[in-house]
Amino acid sequence: MKWKRFTIQTKPEAEDLIADLLLSIGITGAEIRDRTQVLTDEEQQLFEEVMPRQEADDGLAEIVFYLDEDEDAAPYLSKVREGLRELREFMDVGTGEITEDETEDQDWVNNWKEHFKAFRIDDILIAPTWDEDPLLEAEAAVSVRIDPGTAFGTGSHETTQLVIRALRKYLKPGDSVLDVGTGSGILGIIALKLGASYVFGTDIDEMAVDTARENAALNGIPEGQFTAVLGNIIDDPETQKTAGFEAYDVCVANILADIIIPLQKVVYQMVKPGGLLVFSGIIDLKEEAVREAVLMNPHLAILETSYQGEWVSFTCRRIS
Repeated sequence: MKWKRFTIQTKPEAEDLIADLLLSIGITGAEIRDRTQVLTDEEQQLFEEVMPRQEADDGLAEIVFYLDEDEDAAPYLSKVREGLRELREFMDVGTGEITEDETEDQDWVNNWKEHFKAFRIDDILIAPTWDEDPLLEAEAAVSVRIDPGTAFGTGSHETTQLVIRALRKYLKPGDSVLDVGTGSGILGIIALKLGASYVFGTDIDEMAVDTARENAALNGIPEGQFTAVLGNIIDDPETQKTAGFEAYDVCVANILADIIIPLQKVVYQMVKPGGLLVFSGIIDLKEEAVREAVLMNPHLAILETSYQGEWVSFTCRRIS
C-alpha cells in the first residue's frame, strides 16, 4: 500500500504546537524529526547498536504526516496552512514549507534486523532468533538466542562483552546473579547458561523488562530462574526490598558511569559479603571518576580493571 507523505519545515520550538494542530484537524499521527541532542556523547556511544548516530543540531525541524493515497489531501493541507499562518503571528515556525511525496507501507520497526548477525565472544555464540542456520552452534560451548527488540543489548557492544568475559572468569556454578539495567536480558541469560542458579533483573524501562522475560523464555529458561522487574534500584525502596539484601553472589551493571557512581553506594548491599560486582558501560574519560567513587566506598575493593576499545569495566569484591 502507498501513502502520501507530507513534510513541514519548521523549528523545534514549534513542534508541539504543530503536532497539536494536526491532531485538531483529524491527522492522528505525526513524526517529529529534529537534531536536538537528546544524548550526551557518552550515551550516544553506549547506545550506538540500537540508535543511529546523531547529527549536529542545525536549529531546524521537520514534522511528517501521512494520508492514504486515495484520500483527498486538499482540505487537510488548507487547514494546515491556515493553522501555520495563525501560529506565525506569535512564534517562529520556520519556513512552514510543505512538501509531498509517496512512500510504501513498510515494517520500519523490523528493518534493522538485517544488520544483527550471529557472532561469537570467545566460545559463546550469540545469534538472533530469526537466524535458523543449524551450523551456527557448532563448537560453541554456550549458545544464546536473542531478540533485543527496542531494548539495549545484542551483546555486540564492547561494554557488554567486558561483562560477559568477567562472568566467564569469575562466575561459579550455582551462583545467584543480580542484573541491574537488564535491557534485553542477555547478561542474565548468559549467566544462567554458564551455571548460575538464579538471576534477578531490574530495569527502569517497561519494554526492556518484557523483552528480557521473552528472551529468557526463548532460551528455554524456566520462569522461576529468571525474574525481571520494573524499578530503579538506586532510590526505590520497594525495588530494593523485592531484590533482597545480601542475596546475590554476583551483581552486574552495564549502564553509564554517571549512574554507576550513585549505584555502587547502594547495590553492594544486595550482594553477599565476599561477593562480586561488575560495573561496565564506563567510557574511558570517566574511568578515574568511577574508580575514585568505588575506592571511597569502604565496602568495596577493586579486583580487576578491564579495557576494550574506549570502554572500561571494574570487577569489585564486597569486603564488608
